[in-house]
Amino acid sequence: ERILVGDDVVVTVVSVGRDGVRVGIDAPREVRVHRAEIVDQVAADNRAAALGAPGGEARARALLGLDARP
Repeated sequence: ERILVGDDVVVTVVSVGRDGVRVGIDAPREVRVHRAEIVDQVAADNRAAALGAPGGEARARALLGLDARP
């Protein structure tokens, strides 16, 4: 099974098993493809690191579009 996304991205079901589905993604180099849970974890790690630095909380909240108050 394949899914076409736009004109140049193809998502292919590679295998289906008891533990989940494996997919392959064929996309141009300039198209970023990342697993959502990895992106979420990196963002959480970056927020935690920023909060530990002097002034980090204010910078992190500004980058996230949040006001400076909790």
